[in-house]
Amino acid sequence: MKIALMDSGIGLLAATAAVRRLRPDADLVLSLDPDGMPWGPRTSEDLTTRALAVAEAAAAHRPDALIIGCNTATVHALPALRARLEPGIPVIGTVPAIKPAVAGGGPVAIWATPATTGSPYQRGLIEQFADGVRVAEVPCWGLAEAVEHADDAAVDAAVAAAAALTPDDVTTVVLGCTHYELVADRIRAAVRNGSAAPLALHGSAGAVAAQALRRLGEQAAPDAPAEGTLTVLLSGREGALPAAALRYAEGRLLPSAGPLADRR
Repeated sequence: MKIALMDSGIGLLAATAAVRRLRPDADLVLSLDPDGMPWGPRTSEDLTTRALAVAEAAAAHRPDALIIGCNTATVHALPALRARLEPGIPVIGTVPAIKPAVAGGGPVAIWATPATTGSPYQRGLIEQFADGVRVAEVPCWGLAEAVEHADDAAVDAAVAAAAALTPDDVTTVVLGCTHYELVADRIRAAVRNGSAAPLALHGSAGAVAAQALRRLGEQAAPDAPAEGTLTVLLSGREGALPAAALRYAEGRLLPSAGPLADRR
């Protein structure tokens, strides 16, 4: 089984690690776009063009499924990617985990990029799933960029700024950008929580990985031999994981789980 994941940068690491844990025998293709990142400031049309190019680079390696490891790309490019690749290659998008987060009650905060915060897309998800639970939308200025570059000081500053905007009584935080899952422990430590219960964090990586297996009719097999290979594409060129990826546990998991393509 071969599963491809795509993003402009290393935000796809959380979903990649989730897939690797569920199926250590799966071959993985990671398609990144260092030539075009970041995607967030681009127009919808421009972002979709970049996403299609990155997806087609991955599709050339004949994966069984493609995961969009990016909330922003899912919002803007999912219909175009499905139109281009399905039914031959199932395409799985990444949506903020609002539905499971509100199931535990509230109040809930959604940490997301400034472009996503307050957007019709996110507001629509809140209206659809919140069901009376109080939800605070928190813009996280510079956090995704800081995580992308593994800049610890910038990550701490961005997390602190977002935590200051988060109501004290929240019991749950939705991580509405895939990059944020890479620094979940720092977010949990920074958010003030007036509740007696521990702060709950909800990311999307585990659900996305499970959905990919469901679309393929496959089962989780975490004890399977760790023989899955890893191919990395950088704007269509084969290469190695960016150095910043290895600063995170999710990135370090990948070389240990299988041979890394092109570590020259």
